[in-house]
Amino acid sequence: MGGSLLKTALYVCAAALLMLAVACKPATEPQQKEKPEAGKVNDQVSSELKSFEGMEGDISIAGGTAHIPVMEAAQKTIMTAYPKISITVEGGGSGKGVEKVGAGTVDIGNAGRPLTEEEIAEYGLKSYPFAVDGVAVVVHPDNPVEDLSTAQMINIYAGNITNWKDVGGADQAINIFTREEGSGTRKTFWSKLLGKGKIIEDASFVGSNGEMRLAIAGDPGAIGYVGIGHIDETVKAPKLDGVAPSQENAASGAYPIVRKLYMNTKGEPSDLVKAFIDYIWSPDGQQFCADAGYIPYKPE
Repeated sequence: MGGSLLKTALYVCAAALLMLAVACKPATEPQQKEKPEAGKVNDQVSSELKSFEGMEGDISIAGGTAHIPVMEAAQKTIMTAYPKISITVEGGGSGKGVEKVGAGTVDIGNAGRPLTEEEIAEYGLKSYPFAVDGVAVVVHPDNPVEDLSTAQMINIYAGNITNWKDVGGADQAINIFTREEGSGTRKTFWSKLLGKGKIIEDASFVGSNGEMRLAIAGDPGAIGYVGIGHIDETVKAPKLDGVAPSQENAASGAYPIVRKLYMNTKGEPSDLVKAFIDYIWSPDGQQFCADAGYIPYKPE
């Protein structure tokens, strides 16, 4: 009996020791994934990215603020796959983008308008359109106005209509917001909607689509304009002459206040910069455009 008990006790101790050993055994370390060599893509990225294989260097981009979401999406994707490629993206507006690329201080100068003949001649620039964007009138979300006409907009920005009650809104002063002279969004709005008409001198200036949206969202009497891709729930975009400012209507031609977005280089781009431009034109880049609310565009 005593021997039987001793044997049982020994079995219990052995089992306990075995369980303790299993519990304390370090987990098998996961197999370390080899880091991709700098300049070499891994198998998980899209085939479009493989055009960067073997490349390294810097790309600097500045200019139109409407372009930033697309440029930053490409920046993140490329730099994740290729650690030896560094891409910087900053705004400043279309005028600054053209000025900086013309001076050779950035590799790509983005603009929400075509280059002028003077800019092409002075700087030797080349343009690469990659998306189409509409420009929409925006007001505060609580503004009851649902539709504005071209004639009303011309008169509002000229200072001839100064109260919202004159266009179907509340008895409230209209506070006009606009963009700086070099803005591509402003040029499209001014030329295609206002017919190059007057913009009152005491209009409030903002520096980007994002700043415009923020200003309008914070002022119940405000009116301004942004690229359609920048419209969100913080602002309201009334119809223009009965047509909703959507990218679908811009693509069909029903909504006429549209412009192309351009990348610009000083002369022929380097191999790395050309690979970036081609990537923006690729299915990946065109999806970035669509995700940002733009109509993807690739020249024939």
